[in-house]
Amino acid sequence: MTAAGILPIQALKAAVRDGWIKAPEARVAPQAPDIRDDQFQPASLDLRLGPKAYRIRCSFLPQDRTVAEVLPELSMYEVDLERQGILERGNVYLIPLMESLALPHDLRGRTNPKSSTGRLDIFTRVITDRSHRFEEIGAGYHGPLYLEVVPRSFTVRVTPGLSLNQLRLVAGDPRLDDAALADLYAREGLLFDGAGHPVPPSEALIRDGLFMRIDLKGDQEGGVIGYRARRNSDVVDLTRIGAHDAAAYWSPIRAREGHDTDHLILEPEEFYIFASRERVRVPPDVAAEMVEYDSGSGELRTHYAGFFDSGFGYGDEGPNGTVAVLEVRPHDVPFRIEHGQVFFKLVYERLTARPEVLYGRGSHYHRQGLTLSKHFR
Repeated sequence: MTAAGILPIQALKAAVRDGWIKAPEARVAPQAPDIRDDQFQPASLDLRLGPKAYRIRCSFLPQDRTVAEVLPELSMYEVDLERQGILERGNVYLIPLMESLALPHDLRGRTNPKSSTGRLDIFTRVITDRSHRFEEIGAGYHGPLYLEVVPRSFTVRVTPGLSLNQLRLVAGDPRLDDAALADLYAREGLLFDGAGHPVPPSEALIRDGLFMRIDLKGDQEGGVIGYRARRNSDVVDLTRIGAHDAAAYWSPIRAREGHDTDHLILEPEEFYIFASRERVRVPPDVAAEMVEYDSGSGELRTHYAGFFDSGFGYGDEGPNGTVAVLEVRPHDVPFRIEHGQVFFKLVYERLTARPEVLYGRGSHYHRQGLTLSKHFR
């Protein structure tokens, strides 16, 4: 019986050795048969796109059937990602992933878009056979993994082996309740102001998770506090890092000079990038996930990518904590937001063991500020 918690990197590597996570068979991806070292994160595994995508008419859940049984009813055409991996904005695609699972009965999976995926407004969800929910993989699941991909703001180019989503393996109930989270906060200090000074526990809002607020003032008056995706931009090539001119894809949003209370009105179905007011960190023996905190708080989606690895916001250089980057898309009606408004929350979860590797300098978003995806310069 696996102890309750999220599996850390060393346990994920053991899961590969034990065959719980399987490398692709030759018929799926002969050019990349092994799970690579760079797929492993402190508490998650990057999942890779296979060589083929299917343009489908609509999203779906297979319910009591396999994905392969449902796919012929919805598929419009195939896309060879090796030769022409263009995914058009607004279209729905289904991509078989390279990895498959053969989980033991007491281990389940949970998936989430990677940071870069969310910041590009690429809506992705993992689907499994006979599933009734996206992103959740049932305990003991044996079978393939599929990724639904919907580019919302930009047409993108992808290739086989590219990672858009990541997997966590979970045993039991790892989530910290309010009392345990308050104790962790008191011991470790989880939130810090812009200068890196601790936010006292008395000022922390803990209610089934740790609440955080949005920053609409920034570090200096008149500075950039957010970005809005431009319409009808060129293709974003996800294989090219730092190769795209940010100004061609994003309109900067600047702080309102001379105003005591800053606010913005967000337009429906536009995509925005903002930063949290607080800096946050994730202690080495836990992981965190950004979640929706109240569907009645506003008609908007406040995040796409939600996993925060162990060690996020730690390190000797710079101030304590790291800001969280928020991906925001309002729905239906214009929505007014204010500086310091409670905007999202983090849930903290136990690991089965401390990871051998912590989140740090190897990441493009280590010590990030208000940062676009790594594809822009």
